[in-house]
Amino acid sequence: MNKNIFFRLDWFSILIFLLLVSFGIASIYSTTFSEINVSIFNWSTPAGKQFLIFIFCLLMLPLILLVNSNIFEHLSNLFYALSILSLLGLFIFGQKINGALSWYLIGGFSFQPSEFAKITTAILVSKSLSSIQIDLNKISDLIKIILIIGIPVILIFIQPDAGSGIVFFGLLFVLLREGLDIRVLYLGLLLVFLFFLALLFNPIGLSIALFLIFLLTYRLIVRTYPNTNKSPFILVFAISTLFIFSVDFIFNSVFEQRHRDRFNIVLGLENDSKGVGYNINQSKIAIGSGGFSGKGFLNGTQTKGGFVPEQHSDYIFSTIGEEWGFLGSCALIILYTILILRVIYRAEKQIHPFPRIFSYSFASMLFVHFFINIGMTLGLVPTVGIPLPFISYGGTNLLAFSIMLFIYLNLDSNRLN
Repeated sequence: MNKNIFFRLDWFSILIFLLLVSFGIASIYSTTFSEINVSIFNWSTPAGKQFLIFIFCLLMLPLILLVNSNIFEHLSNLFYALSILSLLGLFIFGQKINGALSWYLIGGFSFQPSEFAKITTAILVSKSLSSIQIDLNKISDLIKIILIIGIPVILIFIQPDAGSGIVFFGLLFVLLREGLDIRVLYLGLLLVFLFFLALLFNPIGLSIALFLIFLLTYRLIVRTYPNTNKSPFILVFAISTLFIFSVDFIFNSVFEQRHRDRFNIVLGLENDSKGVGYNINQSKIAIGSGGFSGKGFLNGTQTKGGFVPEQHSDYIFSTIGEEWGFLGSCALIILYTILILRVIYRAEKQIHPFPRIFSYSFASMLFVHFFINIGMTLGLVPTVGIPLPFISYGGTNLLAFSIMLFIYLNLDSNRLN
């Protein structure tokens, strides 16, 4: 443990963390404000509960900072195994909330193990990728990493909680940083694009169109590079075609009806501003009504009227947009961007791979949460129930992301260069 850890701490990231959580508690307070409960220190209110969890997080900060940084790597397998057991236990002892068997209820408090599975998976992936023998372009090594990520993802999707499961795919950015062929990212983006196209068009017609595009692309490339190998084109086309015909199964079996409805709203297959699309429609109205500078704290009419369901959790950004306007929304986005870029910047200063990889994992998961949450409140991506880290109401999410940040601070403060 470095005796000068206090001076080596990334205080700038801590400042951003404090600003984000304070902004979040203020927004939760505004969203749930009533004339009966006006005090933020009323522990029975959402704002009071969030404030209490925040205090608990602050108490954990020095404890995590004082832990020997090697502990996280040495106990990574144990942490991961415990998180998998907690996910499995949900199918026996879990409580169903909002259609998902994702929670434990203990003494009046709810606990969502998938949030902590993000931490333990990031730690084990970091340890596994730290091995000097690992080669992500070697099939056996890649499968090992995919299994580490895939096991919790499958257990979370089964609950079903598609939103929490999607976040793990942010670790793809980490794999790319650690040497995975960039063409894997292109293939992933292609499959995402094909997923939406397969929801809009007949799979047979889409496959024929895809075949013609691949054939034309191959012929154009061959004219320039005559010795081009056609095997990769055949492989990608085969994978794409199989995926197209599996979309219907994925859409109807993995996603719940509420998720399917929201996909249809975003794709324009349904137009239901009073039913399924009500949340998104009211969210966009709230954000748009904030204008350039907002209506002011506690002055949001959409917020006060309770028009946006789940506004203190998944749709908290609509409160920020209405009360703080374009300026406040941009300020929040800038804070997230600075924090993510700073974590990545300081990660590159690490000599050892484990702290660098974990820092990238934290930044990637933070980015996925931030991007999808704001995108769904603006109606740009389907609503899949992903909270805005440090801002949305939810003690487990706040605690989990705070722990990830604190582990990053520990590893960063103990780097040798």
